[in-house]
Amino acid sequence: MLAQATNFMECALSLAKLALGYTSPNPAVGAVIVKEEDIIGLGYTQPPGSTHAEVMALSQAGAKARGATMYVTLEPCCHYGYTPPCTKTIIDAGISKVHIAILDPNPLVSGQGVKELEKAGVKIYLGECEQGAYELNEAYIKFITTGLPFVIAKFAMSLDGKLATKSGDSKWISSDEARKYIHNLRHTVDAIMVGINTVMIDNPKLTARSSSGKGGKMKLQPLRVIVDGKGRVPLTAQIFKEPGNVLIAASDSLNIQKVDDLGKVGAETVQLPTKEGLVDLEELLRMLGRRKVTSILVEGGGALLGSLFDQGLVDKVLAFVSPIIIGGDEAKTVVGGKGVSKVAEALQLNRIKVEKFDNTILISGYTK
Repeated sequence: MLAQATNFMECALSLAKLALGYTSPNPAVGAVIVKEEDIIGLGYTQPPGSTHAEVMALSQAGAKARGATMYVTLEPCCHYGYTPPCTKTIIDAGISKVHIAILDPNPLVSGQGVKELEKAGVKIYLGECEQGAYELNEAYIKFITTGLPFVIAKFAMSLDGKLATKSGDSKWISSDEARKYIHNLRHTVDAIMVGINTVMIDNPKLTARSSSGKGGKMKLQPLRVIVDGKGRVPLTAQIFKEPGNVLIAASDSLNIQKVDDLGKVGAETVQLPTKEGLVDLEELLRMLGRRKVTSILVEGGGALLGSLFDQGLVDKVLAFVSPIIIGGDEAKTVVGGKGVSKVAEALQLNRIKVEKFDNTILISGYTK
């Protein structure tokens, strides 16, 4: 029976993944309704202001929902927002049992949804596929508890730790399959962040280009954030020619003419205080959090990644390693910044995973 319940929750998690990239700042949730071992309703979170996963599944189940069991990846909401509380809809539909992967850390819910369901006589089971459900909404969980976005540091490097040759060439260190993975990841995040040197050297598009989701010209694209304290970004850069919004994070001393010029090519400039001569990255993250940016994929370069690591602002690391040797004292390393003085002081990742994409290895882990 336990194995069957796990299977249904895994199905709910698969549904929740379909919502990634469309629900922010809300969580991506999946729901499955089962009666006599048959699935009678499926649902996943629709864009903000639209139907929640539980309501979508209940609508599909209809009258059959009475006496049925629901599997849901996150505790049902119990407050009025853009939509009525899901707990009331579940109770009114006559659901008798609810399996919940994890509680919702949102202070407006945080166990209260479970209490309302139990008060109405609904039997609650908690904790199935807990780790998978947590990772699915790790960005939402950090954002809703701290007001800050979840920061993912992504980089591709050679076996000897280089991100490019001494001439700056980096195309392509990672495999085609690895790059497809990254474009799918871009689809799920709210923002992509790079430093100005990456724009100057690589002239990237920084768009999600995949077969589905945020892939076409008419699809929603993640916000492109360029950390450019001195306003050096060329007005002819590709980032200004692609669909989606561009935000330039500059110092508070940037002249008004440059701000106006950037506005003419469609970019918004936010002027921030500096710390040791560089844009204050903590303040940048706080500002993005206020704008309800829940997740950021940082794609380089070494100076920006180094500053983020030095200040303890990275939550997750995605390191793509290819079996090539670049060499050269002048070739750029992946992470710049100040670094540490002793190996014992080095940042130790935990919850490590290793995956393979053709000849490229992905090592991922968390800093906390």
